[in-house]
This record gives sequence, structure tokens and C-alpha cells, in this order.
Amino acid sequence: MNLSPMMKQYEEAKAVSGDAILFFRMGDFYELFHEDAKTAARVLGLTLTSRDKGENPVPMAGFPHHQLEGYLAKLVRAGYRVAVCEQMEDPAQAKGIVRREVQRIVSAGTLTDDALLDPRSGNLLLSVYQPAPGKPGASSAWIGLAWVELSTGRFEAGAFPTQSLADQIARLEPAEILLRDDDSTLTRDDYEKWSLTRRPAWQFGFEESQRILHQHFGVLDLAGMGWELREGADANDTRFQDLLAISAAGAAMAYLQETQKSSLDHILQLTPARLSRSLEIDSATRRSLELTQTIRTASRDGSLLEVLDRTVTSMGARRLAQWLASPLISKEQIELRLQAVEEFANDDRLRNTLRTLLSDIYDIERLTARVATGRCSPRDLKQMGRSLSQLPKIKALLEDRYASRLSQLQQRLDLLPSLRDHLDAALEDDCPLQPKDGGYIRPGYDARLDEFRQLATGGKDWIARYQAEQIQSTGITSLKVGFTSVFGYYLEITNTHRDRVPPNYIRKQTLKNAERYITPELKEYEEKVLTADESSKNLEFELFLELRQLVHAQTPTLQINAAILAELDVLASLAELAVKQSYVKPIITDEPILEIYEGRHPVLDATLPKGTFVPNDSMVGAEHGSVLLITGPNMAGKSTYIRQTALITILAQIGSYVPARKATIGIADRLFARVGASDELARGQSTFMVEMVETARILNTATDRSLVILDEIGRGTSTYDGLSLAWAIVEQLHDINRSRTLFATHYHELIDLQRSLSGVRNWNVSVKEWDDNVVFLHRIVPGGADRSYGIHVARLAGVPKSVNDRAKEILSQLEASHLNKYGQSVLSPPRKKGNGSIQMTLFEWKENAVVDKLRSLAIEQLTPIEAMQTLIELQRLAHEGN
Repeated sequence: MNLSPMMKQYEEAKAVSGDAILFFRMGDFYELFHEDAKTAARVLGLTLTSRDKGENPVPMAGFPHHQLEGYLAKLVRAGYRVAVCEQMEDPAQAKGIVRREVQRIVSAGTLTDDALLDPRSGNLLLSVYQPAPGKPGASSAWIGLAWVELSTGRFEAGAFPTQSLADQIARLEPAEILLRDDDSTLTRDDYEKWSLTRRPAWQFGFEESQRILHQHFGVLDLAGMGWELREGADANDTRFQDLLAISAAGAAMAYLQETQKSSLDHILQLTPARLSRSLEIDSATRRSLELTQTIRTASRDGSLLEVLDRTVTSMGARRLAQWLASPLISKEQIELRLQAVEEFANDDRLRNTLRTLLSDIYDIERLTARVATGRCSPRDLKQMGRSLSQLPKIKALLEDRYASRLSQLQQRLDLLPSLRDHLDAALEDDCPLQPKDGGYIRPGYDARLDEFRQLATGGKDWIARYQAEQIQSTGITSLKVGFTSVFGYYLEITNTHRDRVPPNYIRKQTLKNAERYITPELKEYEEKVLTADESSKNLEFELFLELRQLVHAQTPTLQINAAILAELDVLASLAELAVKQSYVKPIITDEPILEIYEGRHPVLDATLPKGTFVPNDSMVGAEHGSVLLITGPNMAGKSTYIRQTALITILAQIGSYVPARKATIGIADRLFARVGASDELARGQSTFMVEMVETARILNTATDRSLVILDEIGRGTSTYDGLSLAWAIVEQLHDINRSRTLFATHYHELIDLQRSLSGVRNWNVSVKEWDDNVVFLHRIVPGGADRSYGIHVARLAGVPKSVNDRAKEILSQLEASHLNKYGQSVLSPPRKKGNGSIQMTLFEWKENAVVDKLRSLAIEQLTPIEAMQTLIELQRLAHEGN
């Protein structure tokens, strides 16, 4: 099949684009062909037509070039990658077919345009590397991860336990995941939310990854960035783990270079992300606590992040999300943040002035990235200049502050006066998006540009002068200078004065009553005028490129400034939250203790009418006991209570004030929350299986510095199974893990654990009863509940009265049938044997000779000899009972 030159060019571009949908620029349109056209017609709603109509028509669709960003966004959100092929020369000046090249390949993890990004959220590309079978480290329990944000230049990598991969993905929330093409670690079904891209296995090789990173950063060794690399090291050695991280990072960089085809030098370093530098929170806990999105709607609204976010810049909003994703475990670092928040909270003028100044600052992080990749606009440069103009005022505002972190940030803030003045002098207040549109360089900035503009827009003055000169020299008062798009400039003289026309006038056109002439002087001026507008725009574009390069040269400083401003925004935002919501500064300690007085759930406290949320104390650790066993009816507030304790801990460890009257927070190394039920039917896991898998992880990994939140463990199976498991789990957490634990349960039988486990404390939800009605007071008070109130809750939920009444009858019968001859429930607590093992009496009553003998004794009638003999007999019976 003979292809036209243009279609041959299209096929070459398509071969470069791989599986990406190709947007092929043709004049003022982007065109799509073949299967790409069919896909675009379906997803974007474009009209499907055809090219080369005949026996083999080529499917075709297209759209105007100015609609590019909108259609890009739709396809990327739908999970596609898109290659953009641009015209690389002016069609009017091209000899033959216009030269075209694929300028970039856009995917979910490589977005840089504002129109395609959420300004409040990061947009990470995550690379996952697990060595293939037969490769070094294939049998290790570690996996290499690297994540990069092209829109800001953030680049980190680290090695993590293989089983924590889901937790790390939940923490990072990447937009796109890169995986070796022969790796089955992840599938699209596992992570439907994220785009999954397969890459050649060789790009994950350590030597290739090291080579590409050395080349990008211009170094001979990565040790200067904190990496320890040595092949052959033990799998548990940091040096081996760093090899995995570097392999993942190299693959990510190769992908960016392949898809972006532009400068990436705003990615200045690869930061090691070491394990245990932050509070570990698994994916189930993040979901249960709704840290960044709610379970029901999977949206930011209603989450902890949404409630916390009082930031006034996009950079600050993203930084707050990063802090919430990775709370600190260093007491020193937490207190540095708290001290800064305290100064802002105590000084309204300081806080309000800073927030006002910050609100006039644009997204320097993403502006810098667009400058570096060559995708910025004149408007971007103007926004950069306006942002820099706020820096002197911010730096002056932060002078002489007692919070050491504020002083550190103030000293590091670079005002960049030369760049600021240059941008301000060069750019108009209102700049366009397209640099070739012109009209954004101020008058007086460049003399050449001013001259071109004067020619293009000030030609009337020259024409008026020229016309006056010609009238004076010829004496023809009716002489006029005119212009047409066909003939250009001309001198028009009526036939009455034909004899007075000077010999240097060249006749150009004859009219009915006049003649039109040109002169060499007029023609020369015409040439200048006709090219002035184009020359003006070309020169303006050159000046734009010079300005862009000036900004580009300051990339490292601009990124540091952006990080400082983002942190200041978060600190002031947390102070604003503290003041508006009456939060207090927590006392931070390394001791495993929690003392929260009148704590409140941060989300409900912010969303419910003021004063309606009922605060509660939370005391765990040391003399308060390591396990709080919270009993009481469903819907009365147990889940809210244990969640708020976890959320308050997280707030304290990001450096925030907390919703309480007073709080002492012992730093947790890990936070676990098993709250709520969820099926994973696609993986063949029921609610109960999911519950047990998550519980198993807690029991196997929680330490004595961990905080464990468990809600209604065991409810997914039979009553006896569930109660048995709950009982054993509490004992494990108390005896082995020794974690601070809040255990909410409707198994009120568990309250007897306080008798046998010294660290267990019973708390319950206070309930007021009268006339068969209950009122939940939402107060958590010492002591255990002896009823579950499930039938009362059912009635409140709207269960028909007939069903409720029948349930009461059945409950009475069940309770009566499960009493032994002594009137005790057969669901008595398990008793410890003499050797420490458990003698279960949960499911049946076993006769006890010692108890029977004691009950039958008339002690007041026994002689001393008889009492001694009876005691010996009781001891014998007790031994036989074991």
C-alpha cells in the first residue's frame, strides 16, 4: 500500500509513540487515525470520519489545537497515554512537507500542565522493583521503590519490606505505577485506581539504572546524596537495600526521559527514604481512619485532611498532605514544628499578615518545573515575578522570632532581587498564555522591540507626515496616501492634477477619476510596516526565551524558596486551625503513654454544630493500663472514641495542636486501626477473612511503642468463635505485644479480663435507661457494660416493633437456657490452669468439686481439727480437678 508523505510521517511518529494515542498536528488541528481515531471518537465524543475514501478508508477524527489540554485530560483520566506530535517549522516557510516530531508522551504520572493537575494534591510516578527469579536479591524480603513528581522535581527512593508494598502505595497515592514487564507483583485488578505501565526488564538493572542516574545528575558517585551501594551485600544490609532503590529510581528516570523529551534538570537530587523515619501506618489503617479520603465516597471531602487544610497556597496544601501521610517519630523534629505553630497561634497579627502575603504567591514549585521542561508561558513568568515580590515582606516579617524553625526558614529564604527586578521590568501586568501571541513585554524594556511596535502601530504618524511633505512639494492639496491589502500603500491624485505629477511617481493603478502611484520611499516604508508586526512577535519571543533562561538558572534556589514557603503556609495553617477550633499544644514524650483530657474527634468537632460534640478522656499506658477495653452498645460512640484517640496521636506527630483540653502524647512507632467491615470479593476474601488478615498483621508486628485501635473484632463469625478470638487477641496484645491498645467490643463478657490481666482497664459508654428506653450519653466512663443493647439499637434503626418484641422473647429464652444450676451464665470467662494454660468454660458448665464442697460447708460449726482435715480434702480435690 502506497502511503502519502504525510501518512508516512504519521506512521513514523506512531512507531515512536508505542501504545500511546497519537495527537498528530496538522495546521490548526490535531488529527487521529486508525484505532486511535476510533478510541478518541468513543471516549472524547469526536465525530469519526475517514481519509482516502475508497476501498480502504482510514478512520479519522480531529479537534482544534486550542482544545488540546481538555482532551488530554479526558484521555489521561480514562487511563490512556497520549503522544503529542507537533509541527516543528512554520508551514509557510517549509520546503516540502512540514517537519513534525513527537514532543512528549503524557501519562497519568507525568503531568505538568495546571489544567491537568489538582493544585492541592501531588502527582507521583511510582517505580516498583522486585528482582526477577535468579537475580541477586530475588529471594529477599525487600522491594525497591522510587517516586518522582515531575511537576515539582521531588524524587525519592528506598527499600521496604515486600509485604508492605500495599501500605506504601496507600501512603504515596501515586497516579501511575511502573513495573517490570515480567513482574506479576501487581495487576491492574489489584490497583484499579492507579494507572499501571509495564517497562522493559533491562531498564531496572542496577548497572543501567546507576548509569542513567549518574548521567542525569552529572556525578560519578551517588554517595554524596546519602546512598550506600555495594553489590553482594547481605539482603538485610542497607547497602543491598539501596541497590534495589537505585534500580527502581533508574527505571523511573529512563521513563521520564523517554516520554518527556525535554529538560529534566529541575530534578536536582535523589533523596534516600529510610525505613522507620516516620510513623508507619498500613493501608487498612489509612482507610479506616479516613485520613485523606472517606470510605463511602472516596473523596477528600469529610476526611481528616480536608478538615485540617487551612492553607492559602497550593504548595502548602500539598505539603500538609505529605506531612499527614508520613507523621514524624522524632521528638526533636515534632517539637520544632510545635514551637513554630505556637508562635503563630499566639500572635494573631503575625499569623494573619503572613497568610495574607502567602495568599498572593503562586505555585512556585510547579512554575519552576514548567520553566525547566520548557512548557511555561509568559503568564507563568509573570506569576513567578509577582510571587518573588512578596519575599522581602515575608523575610522581614519573620525576623527575630523565638521559634528556632522560623528563624531557620527566614535565614534560608533567598530574595533573588536581580531576577525579581528583571521580571518586573520586562513583563506587562496582563500576560497571555501563548508566548507567540506577543503583547507581554513592557514598552521601554527593549529599544528594538519599541521600534518594531512603532512601525506596526504608529504608522499613521509617518503617513501623515509623508502626505504633508508630498502636498507641499507637489502643490497638489487633494493628494492622499492610502492602503489596500492588494496594492499596499499608494499616492492617489485626481485626474485634474495629472499634469503636476512628479517624474519619480510610478503609476500603479488607474481609476475612473484618479490615478494611484507609488514611490521607492513609500515602498520601502511599506516593507517595514508589513514585516514589523511579525518581527515584533519574533523578537518578543526571543526576549521571552531569555527571561525563561534567567528563571531556569535559579531553579535550585527557587525550589528551596518554594519548600520554605510551603512549610510556612502549613505551620500558619495549623495555627489558624488551633485558634479557630480551640486546639491545645500537646506535650510530646518518648514514653509509651497517652493522656488526653476532654479529647474531641477533629472531623466531627469541625462539622457538627459548635458545642454539640461530647468530649472524652483517653488514658492509656503506665498506671492507666496498656489495654482499654471499651464496652457498650453499638451506635453509642465507641468507634468515634477510639478513632479520635488515633487521630489526635497523628495530629500531634505531624506537629499540630490537638482537639483537647490537655494532652500528653507518647510517640508511637506504628499505628494500627482495625475499624469497620469490608469485603474483598474479587480476591475471594470475606469480611471476616479481611478482618483476620488485618488483625494477624497487627499481632505479628505491633511493638510496645505502637498504638493499636481495634473495633468489634470477631463479629464476622459465630458468637462463640468471635468471643474466643477477641479474648485471645486481647491477651496477646497485653502479654506479648504490650502495645497501647483501645479495644472496643460488644462482647461485654470480656470485662472479666480486668481480673486476670493487670494492664486491662474497663471503660464503657454511659447509657441512661427508663421505661424500656435508652439514651446514649456518648460519655466514656470507667467500668464495664453488662449488656449490648442490640435490640434497642435495632428499634432506633427502624426495625418493625413486631420483630423487636419477638427478639426480646428469644433473648430471654436464650439467657435462661444458658444459666447453670447456680444461676450463672455458661459464657463465663476462661480460667487459667495452674500451668498457665487456658481452661475454657465458655461453651459448657463443668462441675467443680472444690466449689461444691465449699458451698456445702458450715464453717462456723467446724472444729480446728475438722477445718484442717477439710482444707487437706479441698487441696486434694483441687489437684484432681487439674
